[in-house]
Amino acid sequence: MPKSSAGGGPVGAKAARDRVAIANRRARHEYFILDTYECGIVLLGSEVKSIRDGRANLGDAYARIDNGEVWLYGMHVSPYPFARIGHDPTRRRKLLLHRGEIDRLVGKLNEPGLTLVPLKVYFQNGMAKVEIAVARGKRQWDKRQAMAERDAKREADRALRSRNRGGE
Repeated sequence: MPKSSAGGGPVGAKAARDRVAIANRRARHEYFILDTYECGIVLLGSEVKSIRDGRANLGDAYARIDNGEVWLYGMHVSPYPFARIGHDPTRRRKLLLHRGEIDRLVGKLNEPGLTLVPLKVYFQNGMAKVEIAVARGKRQWDKRQAMAERDAKREADRALRSRNRGGE
């Protein structure tokens, strides 16, 4: 019989709630990730429900600093079907960071070629968090080189596995 936590559910239930809700898998392919930041996000109640259901997309999302505040643009959150009042799926959403972190970001983003990219949205202790990264765009040959390295590593792992199986 599983032990229960103070909340009344099984021990692993809290860990299941804190998983990544949405990941921007394309970001690591398109950008070199230089630095990451964890920040809160201001959401409506129906948006939280949709994100928990995995009905959101970070594919075209980016972050920008306007008047000393960090905003997330282009994140699509589908309207929750059971909500009374809907929301604009692609509205801009405010990201919550400390003033010192925002100042550091402003300093880094003054360098040409750098941008803010959201990597994932997840829940931590019941609060929605966004991991954003300071990133530099990859060129086409960088992408091809990364794919070649990934393929070579996969082949080496496959060779090692088959060698270990044959040696038993």
